[in-house]
Amino acid sequence: MTQASSTSIQNAYSSGRLGSSVPALLLLTTMAVSAVLFLFLQLAGTTERYNIVGAVLLGIVLYGVILYIASRLVEGSRRAMDRLVTTLVATAFVIALLPLISVMFTVLANGSARFDLQFFTYSMRNIVGVGGGALHAIVGTVLMTLVASLISVPIGLMTSIYLVEYGRGPLARAITFFVDVMTGIPSIVAGLFAYALFAIIFGPGVRLGIAGAVALSVLMIPVVVRSSEEMLRLVPNELREAAYALGVPRWLTILKVVLPTSIAGITTGVMLAVARVIGETAPLLVAAGFTSNMNYDLFDGRMQSLPVFVYSSYVSQGTDAQASLDRAWAGALTLILIVMLLNLLARLIARYFAPKLGR
Repeated sequence: MTQASSTSIQNAYSSGRLGSSVPALLLLTTMAVSAVLFLFLQLAGTTERYNIVGAVLLGIVLYGVILYIASRLVEGSRRAMDRLVTTLVATAFVIALLPLISVMFTVLANGSARFDLQFFTYSMRNIVGVGGGALHAIVGTVLMTLVASLISVPIGLMTSIYLVEYGRGPLARAITFFVDVMTGIPSIVAGLFAYALFAIIFGPGVRLGIAGAVALSVLMIPVVVRSSEEMLRLVPNELREAAYALGVPRWLTILKVVLPTSIAGITTGVMLAVARVIGETAPLLVAAGFTSNMNYDLFDGRMQSLPVFVYSSYVSQGTDAQASLDRAWAGALTLILIVMLLNLLARLIARYFAPKLGR
């Protein structure tokens, strides 16, 4: 260490301030101590596996305590309390993030065993042990989610346009109330509704892919309505009034001014609604059922989906339990990656379609 840097650190401490590098050094030290402690516990046989979450949490707690004591001794109680609150907020963020990291790590570790080409090119027809894949489930998920989007997006978007641009009085309040109720209904209720609807038409015991798509659309509609409504309300009224002043009718103002201005947010809301329903299991299990065969026709027979594939692989493990569990973990990993890609796509679309602000 040079004399200049040593002098600057001494000046920082003498002026009642911790050096800028002290918090980072304390964090690295406490994390290292916590990691070594949990490693000793594993070697001693106290724990079967290395507890990463516990090591991180212990390291953060030690960091907060030591940093508070050091700051109180050097900087005083006021600055120490500020550092303590900052540490608590950061700790709350880490605690909220740890379950996600733990889930991702567990799914990656267990799902990578069957995350291969065969998994994406084979179905489970005539497979009772090792082998097989989830192609039939992936195709079923894509078809049902696509049809559900085609049903729910126009209905949800037109409903939100009515609420924002036209809705006044009791009808608008009733629509808002029922949309709020639909947002909170359990997903299995949507599956029972779709099953009852198609049982009236085709008879009891029917399981169809289109029924699963209808169940998903029931869950998607309130999400699309709420997200689109908020985006439409963010459009400045000055834009509408300028169009009206030029003699443009309301419907054309909505089509040419309001929708293009809010298209980025609406698209993001739609993609998030798709990501929300693509992992639903209960409504698809009730309405669409499950099968081991390929099925490209939504109106002919049962149709498999990825969430139901994961569930059935875990529940019905057959003659080779480990092979079924590997397929279930691989299906869960595929589902997480699809949801992640949908969220990334929503962000890219929002950035691409966002209004360009010029000087």
